[in-house]
Amino acid sequence: MRITRALSASLLMLGLAVAPAAADSSPTPTDSASADGDAPTQAGTSFRTATEVEQGQTATASGSTGDYLYWSFPADAGQRPTVKATVKLPETHAAQSWQVDVYDGLRRRQACQYGAQTRTAAADASSVELACTLRTVRAWSETWADDPLPGTYYVRLTAVGLTTADLGLPVGTEVRVDSKDIGGSAAVDGSLAEPLVPGIAVKSQAESDGSEDSSAVLSAIEPEDGWSSGWWSDRWVWTAIGGVLAALAGVGGYALTRGAGRPSRVPPGA
Repeated sequence: MRITRALSASLLMLGLAVAPAAADSSPTPTDSASADGDAPTQAGTSFRTATEVEQGQTATASGSTGDYLYWSFPADAGQRPTVKATVKLPETHAAQSWQVDVYDGLRRRQACQYGAQTRTAAADASSVELACTLRTVRAWSETWADDPLPGTYYVRLTAVGLTTADLGLPVGTEVRVDSKDIGGSAAVDGSLAEPLVPGIAVKSQAESDGSEDSSAVLSAIEPEDGWSSGWWSDRWVWTAIGGVLAALAGVGGYALTRGAGRPSRVPPGA
């Protein structure tokens, strides 16, 4: 009986000890909600104060018609970014046009390959949606070219052609950036020494001097796998396949053209 009671007490204490741990390990609604709360909820008012947003996040912000709203995001070589913006308009407003512009790390305005970059909302419209798909980001380009290069990109959203009565009306905005990996078809022979990120020159100088002071670095966003993470592409695979096919073609051509070998030296009829 004593042994039975001791075992029962031990099992009871073990159950009480394990139950809180099991309860703590289960996910809670607050944990899942906090994971979605990482997206920015405000926008900058200039290039220097642009709100940083990662690709795949939906950034939201409140503003007024007539304001310039800025966000920034990283784009690496081989990516084709697509910027989508939604503006929630007030209940009463006149017809107004909205426009989204994208600038690269050198603050050069990049042309949209396709997408509705500028749209006009009717007087009874509750929202307007904009989109801009850039050209594929190149790892290297000529100095005179206007090709998109790896680094920080800036999104500017604003209303154009407003009437005086619509200035200052409250609006809500949503911005999201997604990229498509193009692969080896966009690969080039060359790469930038550093991505076009604000403060990268100061950071490189500090690293060469052995200093850890990075207070002058303005941007802290980069792709998940780091810059120039796409050095491997299907271009290498197709190059290897082409080499193997060329070798097989050479062997096959030799087998077809070599004939039956050297002629016999024995005279006929001997």
